[in-house]
Amino acid sequence: MNYTNILQEIYQEIQPYATMGAPASYIPELQRVTPDRYGICLYTIDRKEYAMGDCDERFSIQSISKVLSLAMGFSRMGDRLWKRIGVEPSGNAFNSIIQLEMEKGIPRNPLINAGALVMTDILLSILSDPEEEYLAFVRQLCGCKEIEYNDSMATSERETGFLNAAIVNMLKYYGNIENDVERVLSFYFRQCSVEMNCRELSRTFLPFADHTHPFSFGDTSLTTSQVKRINAIMQTCGFYDEAGEFSYLVGLPGKSGVGGGIAAICPRKYSVAVWSPRLNAKGNSVMGMKALELLTTKTAISIF
Repeated sequence: MNYTNILQEIYQEIQPYATMGAPASYIPELQRVTPDRYGICLYTIDRKEYAMGDCDERFSIQSISKVLSLAMGFSRMGDRLWKRIGVEPSGNAFNSIIQLEMEKGIPRNPLINAGALVMTDILLSILSDPEEEYLAFVRQLCGCKEIEYNDSMATSERETGFLNAAIVNMLKYYGNIENDVERVLSFYFRQCSVEMNCRELSRTFLPFADHTHPFSFGDTSLTTSQVKRINAIMQTCGFYDEAGEFSYLVGLPGKSGVGGGIAAICPRKYSVAVWSPRLNAKGNSVMGMKALELLTTKTAISIF
């Protein structure tokens, strides 16, 4: 497969989408990012890298971090995890509080905000040094010791994170949060603030694509079955209330973030990360979504 030519063709074909959408407006720090950026990196299971554009510029991975906290929690809790979080698509916005109230404080899945806040609470209860252990896990996944939290981003999110505060307080009301709500919010926003570039993010997700190698990074180990289940959750829940559209047009498990990043995997073939800050109305990168649609069209390979 000539991925170099394919990535170049994709770049040319997505140019009509370059000015569509806008960066997330409800996080002030994200407004500082130059919106006209585009980077992509594809990393194959035989460790070959294909990249172009702004693939070396780091950005806030935001909700993509939810997959990594899920991996940590699932590794340690096993199926006990699903007593506190479901695995169903939400069908609603990623920050919906109405659905959470209707379902008595049990989030639909780990990749919406309510589910990620419960997962954060779980990690706070089972890890001795949550922030350091989380960052160490991310660094091990991508093989880079320079990955850091962006504290300015985390602070910006906390200062304007009123809806997330409402969600975690409702979770607390229903008995699904064990720790102090401010502690949960602080750790959650730090996870979202982690910065990576497309090269680093594609490498981070390769272990989810490569079932031929054990998923073992420090104290986080997953069976092949657990990795497949995480991939299934990404497939059905990874794109907010646009997950069905992504499955229909792209056909890969993945996760998006409101920083404009998307990470996706093609099992036993590659992982791919794309970044462009302009978002559509559902909170997903306009150019990123189109780029991945073209990738599976041009390669004629998806999970289906």
